[in-house]
Amino acid sequence: MTTTALNRPAMNVRNLTAPQISTLKALLFLLCLMPAGLLVKGFFDDALGANPIEAITHATGEWTLRFLLITLAVTPLRKLTHWHWLIRLRRMLGLFTFFYALLHFLTYVVLDQFFDGAAIVLDVLKRPYITVGFSAFVLLIPLAVTSTNAMVRRLGGRRWQALHRSVYGIAILGVMHYWWLVKSDLTQPILYGLVLAALLGFRVWWRNEERKAQLAGKFAMEGPPGVKINQRIIPIKSQTP
Repeated sequence: MTTTALNRPAMNVRNLTAPQISTLKALLFLLCLMPAGLLVKGFFDDALGANPIEAITHATGEWTLRFLLITLAVTPLRKLTHWHWLIRLRRMLGLFTFFYALLHFLTYVVLDQFFDGAAIVLDVLKRPYITVGFSAFVLLIPLAVTSTNAMVRRLGGRRWQALHRSVYGIAILGVMHYWWLVKSDLTQPILYGLVLAALLGFRVWWRNEERKAQLAGKFAMEGPPGVKINQRIIPIKSQTP
């Protein structure tokens, strides 16, 4: 091993540099594209089974849900590990969630229904799992459209956050869509549901802990209710004659 390699500082995972984050983003981008690339390869290699349209529909739907859960896992992981750079990856993961949701929707509209508007409307109205899935997709659209920094400034921080909190409801609808779609083996929908429950439960717990800490800080500054603390600092006079 060379002296240069020995003297090179170890990577600080908690505080990545800007070039390291850029490299990580590029790798993550390619990794997120892999499921779509494998589907395209499988389609042209005739490796998607007897019903390739069904295989593509199910695969894009599952990857939508996976990316949605991964996106929701960013904040808990950041708070537990103090890897604050993780927040820089969340937007990309969220956009890939919409990307696979769009592929899922287009597969249904184009390949499955052949742009038959009447059949699509009938499906949405009569099949609950399609109603729920379609609702989740429609709710994802404004989140994708407002994902840019310019839209954050335009909407304002509070309104932007309020809008993007709808992702929790979208995730619940996504799990319901998958749960109602599956008719026999519910193992995977149950697993996704448990992961989502854990992620949402962590947020509730963390917010409760933050509220306790804020109340404790206020109590320390102001004292118990009904008791006023004189915060004026009175200098102590020296007793030396």
